[in-house]
Amino acid sequence: MNFMIREILPQDNKQVENIIRTCLIEFGANHEGTAWADKDLGRFSEIYNTVGNKYFVALNENDEVIAGVGIGKISDLEDVCELQKMYCLKAYRGKGVANELMKTALEFAKKHYKRCYLETLENMNAARKFYEKYGFKRVFEPVVKTEHFACDIRYIKEL
Repeated sequence: MNFMIREILPQDNKQVENIIRTCLIEFGANHEGTAWADKDLGRFSEIYNTVGNKYFVALNENDEVIAGVGIGKISDLEDVCELQKMYCLKAYRGKGVANELMKTALEFAKKHYKRCYLETLENMNAARKFYEKYGFKRVFEPVVKTEHFACDIRYIKEL
């Protein structure tokens, strides 16, 4: 499968929002306490094109956004970032897209941070195995309080 990874552009915002909403519906997470209710959903190119923040998208051969992942600064924690809004359309899972996105995101994170945190849901089994494959270790207390109170599984990784 051919795909390309690049930094998000303003014209990608709506496609990324649609991917996230599609995936959240698939996993029954289309409710408060998840990315579903984020006030900035759809403003990725503005939010992530700042120092220490970056959002990457994967495009298929038709230049359609099929997946994305962000690295975001965590307020009050200078050396810890958060892996944010990593979603891939179902038709493109298992084809190496997420692996390349993760490698790209972690390369960026290593330049700015010492550790990377993430929150997810218990029923996202494949995602949890994927994070563990990349060396994320489960933690049982939040590193920071986020607006994603419905996320019941947390991980951290040394960079």
